[in-house]
Amino acid sequence: MRNSLAGTKKGKSDSAKYFQSNPKAKAKKDEYNKEYHSTPERRKYRSELNKENRKAKTYGNKDGKDMSHTKVGKVVKEIQSKNRARNGKGGTPRLK
Repeated sequence: MRNSLAGTKKGKSDSAKYFQSNPKAKAKKDEYNKEYHSTPERRKYRSELNKENRKAKTYGNKDGKDMSHTKVGKVVKEIQSKNRARNGKGGTPRLK
C-alpha cells in the first residue's frame, strides 16, 4: 500500500522546500534514489522489515507503527515518525 502522504508536497523542511522549487535537483535525487534502492542490499533490508511488519500485523493497516532495527540487531515495533526521524539531518544513521 502506498504512503497516503507521498507526493502531497506537505514537507516543511528546508530540503523539501528546496526540491519543490528546483525540479532538476529533485529529478537528479530521484534518479539516485531509484538506483540506490534497487540494489540487492536495500531490497533485502526492505524485504526483512516488510516480513516483520506482516508478522507483527502492522503492515498496511495505517496504525502508525514501523519495525525498527536496534543496536543489538533485534527488530522492534516503533512509531514511524520516531523511527524515520532518527536518521536526522544529513542522514547519519542512528539505531534505537
